[in-house]
Order: sequence, then C-alpha cells, then structure tokens
Amino acid sequence: MKLNKPWELFFEEKIVKIFSEKKSVVDIGGGLRIAKDRNNRYDKSREWLLPYLDKVDYKVLDPVPDYNPDIVGDIHALPFADNSQDAIICIAVLEHVENPILAFQEMYRTLKPGGYCYIYVPFLFYYHAEKGYYGDYWRFTKDTLELLSKPFLHMELQSNRGALETWIKISPLGRSKFICNVFYLLDRLTGKIRSNQVSGYSLFLVK
Repeated sequence: MKLNKPWELFFEEKIVKIFSEKKSVVDIGGGLRIAKDRNNRYDKSREWLLPYLDKVDYKVLDPVPDYNPDIVGDIHALPFADNSQDAIICIAVLEHVENPILAFQEMYRTLKPGGYCYIYVPFLFYYHAEKGYYGDYWRFTKDTLELLSKPFLHMELQSNRGALETWIKISPLGRSKFICNVFYLLDRLTGKIRSNQVSGYSLFLVK
C-alpha cells in the first residue's frame, strides 16, 4: 500500500513543476539519480521522471569528473553568469560543502528572476561522508533555512519524516521500509508528524 507521505508528494509536485515550466535544469551533484551515465548512483524508483528529460536541457554538475557530469564545477563558484539559469536542483549536497552560505548565495546569483530552485538538506540524519569524494559537515534546522532563503521572492518548506520515524530511520531498523511506514503512521496518530525533530527539509524557492 502506497502511503503518499507529504514530503514524497511535495517532491513529485515540485520536480514536475520544474521540468514542465522551465527549459533548462542544472542538477548540482546529480541528486535526482536519473542519469545512469552521469552519476555514481541510480534510483530505479525515479524512472517515472525519464520522459521529462526529453522536454528540457538537463545537465548534471559535479566538482569532479569521475562520474561523467556534463559540467565540472564548484557550487561555491558556479560557472554561470548572473541571472542565467532557469532552474537548479540541489538534493543532499549542502551538508557536504565547506560553505553552504556561499553555496546558497551562488544559486541565487545564477538563477534568472522567476527561476526555480529545489533543495533537500538533512537535519537529524546519520553521518554519510564518502571517503575521497566528500565529507559530511553540516545539518540544517528550519530556522537556518528560513534565514538562508530570505533573498528569494518565495519559499515553501516541507519537513521530511516526523519525530518517531526520524528516530527509527537512524537506527538499524531504519533499513526496513515496513517498520518506517509503521512509525510514519504512529507519527500521524500522535501528532508527531508536526514536530521540528525531523530527518530533513525540502525547499522550493523562486527568485
């Protein structure tokens, strides 16, 4: 049974909006995981997005050439002119960069007025560096994201997981989808779905 968790619906809605309304998309870090030839990981559950790739100029940006990105570049100094990009996707990247404040500023700088930006960052989440590729430096509260998003014209914020599912996710039991779903339902029953103790946050920003 599909539970239609609110953060999953938020992701689907905003990503479809980006791919339907913009002509070009830069995926920083390849977090969509839908380009097998330009990524170190592929997510089969996102294959529903593949038809949308034919409708836009989709490019993956990564700081190293190892996984065949379209653009080799640093999020701290994006290789784009001011006000030049239609849309930017930045999923599970900002915890791995040395200066996420500068990274936020760079995404804002390079987006066109009216441009879209979709971001995911963790809050209460396990350590997940990858040796030789990236470290794991930061976690983000709701307050931090509201502060960093101030220059943008519009911001929507969606928490990922409630307090109980977040707790189970960082435990060894978190590998079980069934157990996570049980704790999601418990979050809803107890009101913990509205807690600030969450796994992370998704943002949709408009410049």
